[in-house]
This record gives sequence, C-alpha cells and structure tokens, in this order.
Amino acid sequence: MASVRPARRPSRGRSSTRTLLLIAFFKLFKGVLLIAVGIGAPRLLHRNVADTVLGWVNILRVDPDNRFIHGALSRVLSISPKQLTETSIGTFIYAGLLLTEGTGLLLRKRWAEYFTIITTGGLVPLEIYELSRHVSVAKIVVLIVNAAIVGYLVIRVRRTR
Repeated sequence: MASVRPARRPSRGRSSTRTLLLIAFFKLFKGVLLIAVGIGAPRLLHRNVADTVLGWVNILRVDPDNRFIHGALSRVLSISPKQLTETSIGTFIYAGLLLTEGTGLLLRKRWAEYFTIITTGGLVPLEIYELSRHVSVAKIVVLIVNAAIVGYLVIRVRRTR
C-alpha cells in the first residue's frame, strides 16, 4: 500500500532567502543600468545633444509633439555640459552604492542588510518631498517599492538577531 505524504510547504527561511535575493538582483540591475547611463552621458558632451535625442525619437517612432515627449525633450535639450558631467559623476557614485548593496545582499551578508536599510531608508524622505512637489505614478511606485524593501529588511533583521 502506497503511503500518502502531505505536500511539503516551503519553509519560511527559503521564502525569506528568495525575497532577499530578489532585492539583491533588483539593486544589481539598477546599478548596472546606472553605469550604462553614466557611460553614455559624457559621450553626449562631444555631440549635438538635440540631434542625438531627436534621432532616438525617430528610431523609437515617438511623436515629438506629444506633450510628455515635448516636456522631456525640452528638459534634456536645456542641459549644459557641466550639468551633464555632474550628473554622470553622481550616477557612478549611486551605481557604486547600489552595486555594493546588491552584492552584499546576494552574498547574504548581515552588514548589507543594515547598509541597505540605512541607504534606502535615507532616500525615502527625499522621495516623499519630490512626490509633494509633483505627483506621478513613477514616483509613487518608487516610494512604495523602497518602503517595502526597508520594511522587509527591518523585519528580517529584527527576526534573525
């Protein structure tokens, strides 16, 4: 007679580790994306930014007269070379921070959990301020995701002391 065993439930530890790895990959993805932006931004210094941006608008077949595209284009085209350089430097610094967080979380280091709580939690007030200046769906999503990451890590750190 074959015995019937109840299905095994995944342990809390396995689910917790998956969530931690998901956060790690999210941080690593953002870091790599920012490095790409940091590398691409200085290349615009020696080119006509307007031509480059309009070329991308044509490649993506976006209507340049769309109010959202027009607003983005006017912001991008008003950037000075100094601002572009400063943005590139800031992007590399933030990418380094994200890659440090992501690598530490991927290796399941306790310091990375604390580091991520401090750095991500420190940005939440800035996100709230930006949201108070201009509400957008993207800003709301970023705030919710970062608050969820901080909340999850705080609970995890307190639970696994």
